[in-house]
Amino acid sequence: MSENKENTPAGETPAAEAKPAEAAVTPAAAPAAAAATPAAATPATNERPQRGGRGGQGGKGGRKERPPRQAPAKPKTEDGVELVEKVVFINRCAKVVKGGRRFSFSALLVSGTGEGRVGVGFGKANEVAECIRKASIDSRRQLHRISLVDNRTIPHETYAEHGGGKVLLKPAVPGTGVIAGGGMRAVCEAVGIKDVLAKSLGSNNHANVVKATIEALKTLRTREQVLKSRGLYKEEAL
Repeated sequence: MSENKENTPAGETPAAEAKPAEAAVTPAAAPAAAAATPAAATPATNERPQRGGRGGQGGKGGRKERPPRQAPAKPKTEDGVELVEKVVFINRCAKVVKGGRRFSFSALLVSGTGEGRVGVGFGKANEVAECIRKASIDSRRQLHRISLVDNRTIPHETYAEHGGGKVLLKPAVPGTGVIAGGGMRAVCEAVGIKDVLAKSLGSNNHANVVKATIEALKTLRTREQVLKSRGLYKEEAL
């Protein structure tokens, strides 16, 4: 043993003590060596691939985007003027049959341009939405033109009756507002009256009150219309 140690040159280690070549890999070459290993050599894991969201990938859940809602088109007259519709009263009627009760509905509706035109409509159907639609169509067919002063109030006092309904309307100064109730208020707002004093003197039936109000408004005449009917000019009357 002593002879072998002495015959070994200086700076050299024996073959038995030499390190294997695999251990001589430098730390800088470690990532390259790891990348060179085949994919099958990597240990299998139970982790699932990340998903985009609920219902599917992509982050939107696999659902289609809902289109924005559009407001229903407003009713218009034949000349393209938008109408203001006000439902005055909805009545429900029940018919007793063998299997129970069947309901039907009727609607009273007032529509106007807000600039001197107004009409009333009546519709009947088995559903509320359908009877309102029928009443809207009926009101557009019978629009009446009303004479106003400065698109604000009525020119003079008026009184009218329809069935048991009796109404009285008087002009008012600016700032008074619509002093009316029930069907009379709906008619005045639809026609565009901003200042008026109104009173119902007869029946409380909605249909009679509304129709009596329209009859009273149809009798209104401005100063110019009266002079024209008499064949006079405004300057001559002054």
